[in-house]
Amino acid sequence: MRKWRGRSSLWVLALGVSCLLAALCTCVRGWSTGVAVLLIGSLLASVWSSVRRTAVVVALTVLLAAGIGVVRRLLGTPGFGLEFAVLVAGGALAVRNAARHAERESALARVTEVACASQSALLRPLEVEVGGIEVCTRQHSSMRGASVCGDLYDVVHTPYGTRLFVGDVRGHGLDSLRTTAATMKAFRDLAYLTPGLADLATAMDARIAPDLGPEDFVTAVIAEFAPGEVRLVNCGHPAPLRVGKQIRLLEPPEPALPLGMRTTPLPHRVYLQPGERLLFYTDGLSEARDADGVEFPLLPRVAEAMAEPSNSDALDALYAMAIAHTGRPLTDDVVLVLCRATDATGAPLSACPQEGISPAAGR
Repeated sequence: MRKWRGRSSLWVLALGVSCLLAALCTCVRGWSTGVAVLLIGSLLASVWSSVRRTAVVVALTVLLAAGIGVVRRLLGTPGFGLEFAVLVAGGALAVRNAARHAERESALARVTEVACASQSALLRPLEVEVGGIEVCTRQHSSMRGASVCGDLYDVVHTPYGTRLFVGDVRGHGLDSLRTTAATMKAFRDLAYLTPGLADLATAMDARIAPDLGPEDFVTAVIAEFAPGEVRLVNCGHPAPLRVGKQIRLLEPPEPALPLGMRTTPLPHRVYLQPGERLLFYTDGLSEARDADGVEFPLLPRVAEAMAEPSNSDALDALYAMAIAHTGRPLTDDVVLVLCRATDATGAPLSACPQEGISPAAGR
């Protein structure tokens, strides 16, 4: 609706320019510019308006030019005839230009539709149990009316346990879709084949690097669930939260670069008590700001939202709190993933030692 209103206003402006120039040509003494100047209105319309509206402006300018010729008794003069021919030819080119704009917009709309469908396939909504782990997800795009999002997630059950990936691609919308697809494919291909989490991160880093631009990267956290604990590697991503009797940020032992920047993350292990949940999120949540620039109070609001017993209700409540804090739609994409172990069935299918994992954080 806003786009339609904006284009209507610009079309009216093009009409107004044509009428103003015609008035100047007719009424101002000493005005030496010929009727070809009316072509400006047609050219403006061809950039901003549809083919039909551009044709209306062109027809109006032709009629105005003819009227000027009658009023100023220029009909039949060689100079007027030449300028009138230029005006008609330019109007035809303006209509053709508007048609090309319409074709490009139609193609872009089709690409956007395909991108939305592709993203929906890549980031399927989850509220399932995988390998004894309840997983509930929410994805919110900052692009109004669009489902293309630069944040991503996936969960798979591997020979080494249930593995979760949460990432944030630099950029938004269609520009980030190719990187999202490459990252998801790398995780799904390598998660089943790579025993160590740090090795998995570095293998993904090497896999997606050829698909990234010079300034592109992907922040990520990879989790592997085992009985009574979760193993983590963090590549420049916001630290997940362990939610139980207390809420604790699970900071990595050492900061690491994002994927695509030759990252070398250090894995660490965190113990989980029965009933505790893990919240993974992207910086669209943690860096949400109100009109005064105050950041979203993450820990207090998470504590409040996690009072909801249902994972789904907890995530919905948390996102609603973020919207209430900013007072407007969030300006960045947001992905929320909430996990909870249901029983001991989350044990790895085959025991595999995790080399180099640092001691447990916070019993």
